Amino acid sequence: MDNRAFLDIFVRLGSLFCICLMITLFIGMVGVIFFQGFSALSFDLFSWQYSVENLSLLPALINSAILVCLSLMLALPLGVACGIYLAEFAKRSGVIGAMEIFISTLSGVPSIVFGLFGYLVFVVFCGFGFSLLSGVLTLFMMILPLIIKTTQESLKAVPAAYREGGLALGASRIYVVFYVLLPCAKGGISSGVMLAISRVLGESAALIFTAGTLAEIFSDTLSSGRSLSVHLYALLIEGLYTPQAYATASILVLLAIVFSLFSGLIKK
Repeated sequence: MDNRAFLDIFVRLGSLFCICLMITLFIGMVGVIFFQGFSALSFDLFSWQYSVENLSLLPALINSAILVCLSLMLALPLGVACGIYLAEFAKRSGVIGAMEIFISTLSGVPSIVFGLFGYLVFVVFCGFGFSLLSGVLTLFMMILPLIIKTTQESLKAVPAAYREGGLALGASRIYVVFYVLLPCAKGGISSGVMLAISRVLGESAALIFTAGTLAEIFSDTLSSGRSLSVHLYALLIEGLYTPQAYATASILVLLAIVFSLFSGLIKK
């Protein structure tokens, strides 16, 4: 057996081992969370108001839905528009190159950094306090680079012949972008949106410093509240409500799995 064949077998076996390891870890982690969490679920956990008796997760679940909707309302139009500009209209230059580097860098910045920035700017400097508005603006900054990058890469993946064909038929550049390229790239863009939703649902570090930890449903834009992940953190850090924390974690993981499956369906 020559070195090339041996290397090929080694790479195949190594890849298979890594795949099996990741599947085993995923099944083990999700299995433990679901086993512990579903056994702790009760009707009290879905009471309309939180109290020390019921430890309801419903207010936090509703708050998470509000945070997702409002942050997407801000980030989706602007993110898609910036992605279209960078992919189709921006001329290659040092400024555009630096902008793309900044966007890629912001996509990988830890959420705790966004939380600290949101606390200093929105909570303290702007005077919004621990509120829905501070949390939404911080989440908007977090998911905006992700949506921009996803939109840009999805448009770049569309074959150049589609652009050339549309322009050759006399269509304007704007028409080609909105009626030819965007429909072809909608699967990738939708997947990016699903990833952004999953990130908002699983975010806790940034929201602790901006939206606060009050166990109530947001009453207005300047009121405080906790998301589902912050609710999980609050239960676990007290050390007295581990079963309820597992129940909250099971709901959170279930939502993440549903959005991931939905993202795959949209892609297909």
